[in-house]
Amino acid sequence: MFSLGGLTKSTIDESKVWDVIIIGAGPAGYTAAIYAARFGLETIIITKDLGGNMAITDLIENYPGFPEGISGSELSNRMYEQVKKYGVDVIFDEVVRIDPTECAYYEGPCHFSVKTANGKEYKSKTIIIAVGAEPRKLNVPGEKEFTGRGVSYCATCDGPLFVGKEVIVVGGGNTALQEALYLHSIGVKVTLVHRRDKFRADKILQDRLKEAGIPTILNTVVTEIKGTNKVESVVLKNVKTGEVFEKKVDGVFIFIGYEPKTDFVKHLGITDEYGYIKVDMYMRTKVPGIFAAGDITNVFKQIAVAVGQGAIAANSAKEFIENWNGKSIE
Repeated sequence: MFSLGGLTKSTIDESKVWDVIIIGAGPAGYTAAIYAARFGLETIIITKDLGGNMAITDLIENYPGFPEGISGSELSNRMYEQVKKYGVDVIFDEVVRIDPTECAYYEGPCHFSVKTANGKEYKSKTIIIAVGAEPRKLNVPGEKEFTGRGVSYCATCDGPLFVGKEVIVVGGGNTALQEALYLHSIGVKVTLVHRRDKFRADKILQDRLKEAGIPTILNTVVTEIKGTNKVESVVLKNVKTGEVFEKKVDGVFIFIGYEPKTDFVKHLGITDEYGYIKVDMYMRTKVPGIFAAGDITNVFKQIAVAVGQGAIAANSAKEFIENWNGKSIE
């Protein structure tokens, strides 16, 4: 092996059959790797990046054990170091397909073939998918540049940094209104911006928004996020009148949905209509030997939840290897 930006470029023997291949290196993937290694399972991680959404969170104040808070990048680095401590190799690559080999889906312990964008193929007795779900982006100038410097996709994570400051929340669904109400409740000055003339959120949330007196700007989209070292303003456009205007803000919270990146497993029939992976309480999918954990399972998107699911998935993988029973969830 040799280092590639803190990750591992593979010289692994591709004929080797691993006990566990973990796909993704966010909190769920890291935790699954730590537990799997401690169980004595031969484990590797294949990932496009380190830390997932956690790594781009400026300050995390709700993860147990860090009362003063910790930056997402630092928490990711600590998890990565712990994974390395247990000798788990982390391969920088993108998985493009998973297939069972040497068995039908429900007829016995499979070996799984994991193919990557770099033309590699790895084999494993079990798979834990922990690729997360990416917040849907506005794809406007300034969004990428100011992510972690005023642009956020997590009010629970970053909201306390903006107490007493002006922010906009972008979106019109349940999540957008819930997060706007949360920010308002902790003392953030919130304006809600939505591209349509009415919200899609549940009526009870719309009623609460009115009761809270949170200002709204409808029929309007963000066309640019501006600043020097951090967010200082947004450029807004009314989609009906064409009027363009600038609004000074300290932060932009974007809640326009999530995009699960599961094209590589859709042929297995383990995803729902939105692309999320369906699991039972043991993190099992309908394909025996394939497990999933974290945001990709469409749960409450918090690090603590992902960590718990990663631990469960690793334990389920261990039990599967020790005592395969042929059962699957519907």
